[in-house]
Amino acid sequence: MQAAKLGAETSPREREGAAQEAAPVISIREVSKVFGQGVAAFTALDRVQIDIGQNEFFTLLGPSGCGKTTLLRLIAGFDYPTMGEIRLFGQDIARQPPFKRPINTVFQNYALFPHMTVGQNVGFGLEMLGRPKAEIAGRVDEMLRLVRMEALKDRRTSEISGGQQQRVALARALAPQPKVLLLDEPLSALDYKLRKEMQIELKRLQHETGITFIFVTHDQEEALTMSDRIAVMSGGRVLQIGSAHDIYERPTERFVANFIGETNFLEGQVQGGGSVALDAGSVVPALPPEGFAPSGRVTVVIRPEHARLVPSGTAGSLAGTVSNAVYFGTDTHYHVTLGDGSEFMVRQQNSRASASHEIGAPVGVAIDEGAARMLRD
Repeated sequence: MQAAKLGAETSPREREGAAQEAAPVISIREVSKVFGQGVAAFTALDRVQIDIGQNEFFTLLGPSGCGKTTLLRLIAGFDYPTMGEIRLFGQDIARQPPFKRPINTVFQNYALFPHMTVGQNVGFGLEMLGRPKAEIAGRVDEMLRLVRMEALKDRRTSEISGGQQQRVALARALAPQPKVLLLDEPLSALDYKLRKEMQIELKRLQHETGITFIFVTHDQEEALTMSDRIAVMSGGRVLQIGSAHDIYERPTERFVANFIGETNFLEGQVQGGGSVALDAGSVVPALPPEGFAPSGRVTVVIRPEHARLVPSGTAGSLAGTVSNAVYFGTDTHYHVTLGDGSEFMVRQQNSRASASHEIGAPVGVAIDEGAARMLRD
């Protein structure tokens, strides 16, 4: 009934717009990139498949050399895939030159013109597109308001701070109203406090403009802070795609769990009923990744904040000894050596009521219900 009602009360144009909005903006299909030939050949990307939606802040996350910047360059048109398709709203653009793609890029070094003013930098791309002067002037003012740089319009970019330069680079990239904005580690040159402020600003800009942002970073905290979804990459492959919550709380592979935040790995034997007998001396319920039928030996992952220190001998807890305690102000990280010799970290939030544990003290480690997850490898 609902489908029939929708069809009767909406025009073909509205239905077409709704279908386009539901479809991916960028669709990457079986994309590989190989550099060199023969024995010197290097596979930078290996059959990558990703769909990126409209008005989405999507992050490519991974260590140096994982292929994330190579993939960004292929989307931008600065290089071409060895095989596979890159589709923009359904049209294959894999072989189109950059100037024919409605895609802009903000680079790590910003690439501003130091002899030009802030306003001239923002309007430069529009001038190259042959837009009328009145339109350029209006668009420049609009973009400077968006990035909160109106007061510096007539100042040269060589005379402003790094954070201000980053805002100018964003305004210049957004001015032509691209369908997709690519950001290649644009915050890496900023100090920690400014980087945190710009993370919030980037998310605000993406929300206000409605443009799809594809962000490249090796910084896990950056990815978790800003992203609607994250693709974790390693060795030219995409290992897992999901929301920040899914990637952190439900990693499917050891690399993902280890790369995103701090975590504990314990070995054990799969038991009936979705539980694992840990080598450290306790049986815990543990959920496997979707589509994975575990048997025999497995690795279990447990985040440090999902465990508690309890009195030694507490039923169901892992027996251990406190080997180190590191105070971080808001919380303390307790390192515990378990009975099988493995190390386990517990993150305890500090409060006046929280107990302290001396190094060398025997303790139990209680794992929160539902916190343990099996990994594929």
